[in-house]
Amino acid sequence: MLNPILKTCLAFLFLIIFGVTSAQSETVNPIKKKAIRVLLVGGGSSHDFDRWYKQEDVETLQKDGLASVEYTSDPTTILSKLSDIDVLYLANNQPIKDDATRKAIFDFVDSGKGLVLAHPALWYNWADWPEYNQKLVGGGSKGHNKYGPFDVTITNTKHPVTKGVPATFHLDDELYYFIADAAGTPIEVLATAKAADSDKVFPSLVIVKYPKGRIVGIAPGHDAASHTIEPYKTILRNSVKWAAGK
Repeated sequence: MLNPILKTCLAFLFLIIFGVTSAQSETVNPIKKKAIRVLLVGGGSSHDFDRWYKQEDVETLQKDGLASVEYTSDPTTILSKLSDIDVLYLANNQPIKDDATRKAIFDFVDSGKGLVLAHPALWYNWADWPEYNQKLVGGGSKGHNKYGPFDVTITNTKHPVTKGVPATFHLDDELYYFIADAAGTPIEVLATAKAADSDKVFPSLVIVKYPKGRIVGIAPGHDAASHTIEPYKTILRNSVKWAAGK
């Protein structure tokens, strides 16, 4: 029979070996975070949707497994896909004509899900759907500067959407004249934009303080000068994470 001292030593040695093996197992097989399911809707006029949204933004969001993204340029497919996603990313300025789809988008956000609104989707695109801009966008844009250089300044550095974004960054884009709707959903401005030749300052990154869902509006995004720079990519990834409640 083993004496008590030897038994104690063997038990201690077993605990050490078991602990090391478990730690190695956790290191080799870490628990993978579930990718955020995103439906990105593009299509319409005045933008290269396939290049900058379907290609560039999808790649940005899928990097390191953050999200799994499905892109569509057919708004009639939105309705059938909403039940299987965490975040709806609207980048289109083409019409969403179907009343059932319009209602489903509101129901989606009312259920607490996330909505990210890109550059083209912050425009007043649809006169026959005023509730979109009033309630989901909290306003919007009806004009912009001529394409050219301007600065974006982060005004709320503590929000998760602005985490890791430089306090100020420069780009070439269409500076949207985003104006909040006084009768619409309130917005929280996270960043502003100002052209060098003007004193006018406009919201460039906003949280739409919708009562139930999480909504982010990103005004820059016309072409490569936005989609390929790190501040934009960080904002987009942060926006999807925050909208998904991550």
